[in-house]
Amino acid sequence: MKIGFDAKRAFLNSSGLGNYSRNTLNALYKYFPTHQYVLFTPEIKKEIFANYKQFDVISPDSSVSKLFKSFWRSFSVSGQLKNNELDLFHGLSNELPNGIHKSKVRAVVTVHDLIFMRFPQFYKPIDRKIYYSKVKYACASASKIIAISKQTKEDIIEYFKVEREKIVVLHQSISPLFYEKQTSENLISKYKLTEDFILAVGTIERRKNQLALLKAVHSKKINAQIVFVGKPTSYTFELVKFITENKMDEQVQFLTNIPRKDLAGLYRKAKLSVYISVFEGFGLPVIESMGSACPVITSNVSCLPETAGDAAVLCDPENIVEIGEKIKLLLENDSLRNEMIEKGTERAKLFHPEKYSQNLISLYSKILSE
Repeated sequence: MKIGFDAKRAFLNSSGLGNYSRNTLNALYKYFPTHQYVLFTPEIKKEIFANYKQFDVISPDSSVSKLFKSFWRSFSVSGQLKNNELDLFHGLSNELPNGIHKSKVRAVVTVHDLIFMRFPQFYKPIDRKIYYSKVKYACASASKIIAISKQTKEDIIEYFKVEREKIVVLHQSISPLFYEKQTSENLISKYKLTEDFILAVGTIERRKNQLALLKAVHSKKINAQIVFVGKPTSYTFELVKFITENKMDEQVQFLTNIPRKDLAGLYRKAKLSVYISVFEGFGLPVIESMGSACPVITSNVSCLPETAGDAAVLCDPENIVEIGEKIKLLLENDSLRNEMIEKGTERAKLFHPEKYSQNLISLYSKILSE
């Protein structure tokens, strides 16, 4: 098969959709190297996608297309699909190129979440309109839609009235780094951490609910260091304000743009991981924690119970008292910690990139045979 991909996020996003895109592409190349993979991207940032040269990469080649990169991605790519003799095109991040329905190239799109529909207050009106238009077109044009969770599948059906049979749930994989057992560097000294720390991974934003973690730790007088790893936003100021007012400056550490290898090492070093988002399409840090033998506390809402299975401690993300109690329980109960580590390690195997790539190739083959 010769498969094309919208690879913008793989080259331009260091986390989130970028990780999904890179994990997907790298897994396909590693486990199914006989197929040909063509990546379409408006820009190449080698510092984000270091091993991109193992793929065929197509990007704007004229001065005009380089100047109008977004236009090239949205409107010019579909015209190049037939010229490149693709069997299939996969939109890795919620959208497909305009005009692909006229190209006769079969298409599949991954829809990660519809948070912009469920929580419109988190988005600007113009952004919501653009996202709605892109997802609607992609769902209509694709032969199959990949939802990364059952939650996302139900949202697609509810908001876009898509036939249930058109949507396939494929839980995403995590990087092989999170299955490795050894940490080569002394990360404790490198990042000035204490031996026992709580790790919270994810963009610092209101939906991720990091302030609730701070409040829970403070209310229960938990002395463990809290390490936030993620891109800061304006919401960070609310966290800093709480930290300052409650004299927690020495207890909290913010890290950003750290190497993925270091992140995997931090999971392995952490006493526990806390991911209490109020809504997610999947919740990748939950499985990253499990793969790294780090016990995890996560929310009992949206897709997170589906992602975690029985291998995590669940809590109400709005209940500060309960969050604090669950953190204390996992910090102090070695038997429960070991149980969660054992269950989590086993569950993480379900999200190994080899298994995911097998499911993806099977789906591609099925689409082309229909």
